[in-house]
Amino acid sequence: MAQKQTPSGPSQRQQRVAELVRHALAEVLQRGDIQDPVLASHVVTVPEVRMSPDLKLATAYVMPLGGQDETPVIAALERHKKILRQEVARRVNLKYAPELRFRRDETFDEAARIDRLLRSDKVQRDLENAPREDDEAEPDSPSRD
Repeated sequence: MAQKQTPSGPSQRQQRVAELVRHALAEVLQRGDIQDPVLASHVVTVPEVRMSPDLKLATAYVMPLGGQDETPVIAALERHKKILRQEVARRVNLKYAPELRFRRDETFDEAARIDRLLRSDKVQRDLENAPREDDEAEPDSPSRD
C-alpha cells in the first residue's frame, strides 16, 4: 500500500485556524482583559501563531513593542495561559480549545541580521564592483542610414 505524502508546510485549515487564534489573542491583549501589571505596562504583538496538525496545540510567537522585557512578558503570558485559552475558546468556534504555548518571535532578529549583512563592507564593495546594466548592453549593431 502506498503511503500518503505529507505536505511540506501547514495545511490551509491549520493556517486559517492559526489566524483566528492570532486575532483572538491580539484582541484579548489589546483590550487588557488580563489583569497583570507586566501585561498592562507593555503592548504585546502577536505576529504569528502556528497550529499543530490536530489543532490542539497553538504556538503563539509574541514580542513586546520595542523588544524590551521579553522574558517577563512571556512569563506573564505563561502564568495566564488558562485564562487566555478560555478567551480564545470563547472567540474561536472549535471542537477543542487549543493548548497555548508562547515563544519569543525571532523574525525581527533575523531581519536585523540580514540587514546588517546587506550593509556590510563586503557586500558594499561587491555592489560597487558589479557591472552596471548600461555596461552589459548589447554591442552596437550596424545602423542603417
